[in-house]
Amino acid sequence: MVGRAYPRIIGIRREPSWLLFDIFLPVLGIAAFIFYYRAMGAPEVFTGFVVLGGAMTAFWLNVLWSMAAQFYWEKETGNLQLYLMAPMSRMSVLAGMAVGGMFLTSVRALSTFFLGFVIFGVTLSVQHPWALLALFLVTLVALYGMGMMFSSLYMLYGRGAWHISNLLQEPIYLLSGFYFPVRQLGFWVAVAGSVIPITLGLDGMRQLMFSGADVDPLLHWSWELIILMALAVVFLLGARYALRFMEHLGKKEGRLTLRWQ
Repeated sequence: MVGRAYPRIIGIRREPSWLLFDIFLPVLGIAAFIFYYRAMGAPEVFTGFVVLGGAMTAFWLNVLWSMAAQFYWEKETGNLQLYLMAPMSRMSVLAGMAVGGMFLTSVRALSTFFLGFVIFGVTLSVQHPWALLALFLVTLVALYGMGMMFSSLYMLYGRGAWHISNLLQEPIYLLSGFYFPVRQLGFWVAVAGSVIPITLGLDGMRQLMFSGADVDPLLHWSWELIILMALAVVFLLGARYALRFMEHLGKKEGRLTLRWQ
């Protein structure tokens, strides 16, 4: 696990100029939403929603492209068979990717969060900081657990993995309510969107970061924390089962080392 996490952690130093793009370009994206909300006369708390959602998009993109699709890239570069031949747990490879990805992505997310709050003058009102930290960490565990499960499924999809990741990128911004309270989509649509852990994570973090404001929650944050813990267990167990099943199926059909399929 350490060996697979190391390249992603040390990757922060791979090209210092990339930090400029990782830090400042996301701020331009959230600025567009903030100016749009202000032009519409939306409550000021929506500025905080956008900054929080903009920071969390980094984790969603990392899960899609560097977790779910990773085994596809490894197959294309010829590394997948090395992983399968090595005397180690396959889950440790996925866990290393997840830990390294969380660390690497945190740089972009924290910088976006900090710059957004400073530039746009967002006021926080946090009453339960430890609960906020717990909710954030459990959200990441559940989210990366889902990415670990998807990586097993993507392993056999070949170039279709690229299209699946594209399909899941922009629509999830809407369905998970990255920039607005997800309950505005309607209760049952929001419940359906809660299959993606970041939906409940964002909803709970809004309640804890903007106490006293009208955040229109889907559920109380304590219930969302419990559901996220259950989702984390389900996705991690699902990842373990899917990895074994897809590895067996790939070996049986001879699709683990084929390129450009």
